[in-house]
Amino acid sequence: MNTPFDEKPRRPGLLASLRASFLTGLIVIAPVGLTIWLIWSVIGWIDSVVLPLVPYDFQPEEYIGINLRGIGVIIFLLFTIIVGWLAKGLLGRSLIRVAENVVQNVPVVRSIYSGVKQIAETVFAQSERSFEKACLFEYPRKGIWAIGFISTTAKGEVADRATTSGDLVSVFVPTTPNPTSGFLLFFPREDIMELEMSVEDAAKLVISAGLVYPNPKDPSRPEA
Repeated sequence: MNTPFDEKPRRPGLLASLRASFLTGLIVIAPVGLTIWLIWSVIGWIDSVVLPLVPYDFQPEEYIGINLRGIGVIIFLLFTIIVGWLAKGLLGRSLIRVAENVVQNVPVVRSIYSGVKQIAETVFAQSERSFEKACLFEYPRKGIWAIGFISTTAKGEVADRATTSGDLVSVFVPTTPNPTSGFLLFFPREDIMELEMSVEDAAKLVISAGLVYPNPKDPSRPEA
């Protein structure tokens, strides 16, 4: 019970209020500003690489008098679409096969081309695939729990040689705070527990080091 002698809580001063408002505004502005700056910088970089390769007579700057940022991106997208369309045809596949045979005979270029091609196929060709579910399992020992992402059911030699009674599931175990790095582990399906939270919410939980949890009432939606 309060008494007349109790001290009244002090209201924050003007500087404290301004500081809190500044930090709140910074939290709102920083992600938007950095995103716009990054996109603007990437567009400018693509323009600086693509436009010098285009003959000056075909550049819009000659006709409108100003250099429009983003023209190089449009030219690059159109060129990439045309190359992809040609590569799907019989003639395009034949030309690519001949060019790859020539590259394979050059020692240094062969190594560089193979590495870049493997990275490109992993990043772009498999972009339509995504993790199925988030899961919970005991790792690196019993009593310690970790979050992972179920990718696929193990197949081929991995599934044949592993001694397990049921299916073997491939699980990606991300690291904190960088979820793009981690470990690929294979677990028996009975040793993992699928979570109701979405893969996006599980990734937020990993990135935030356990500070951002999904909504307990509806795991499919993040908590407000």
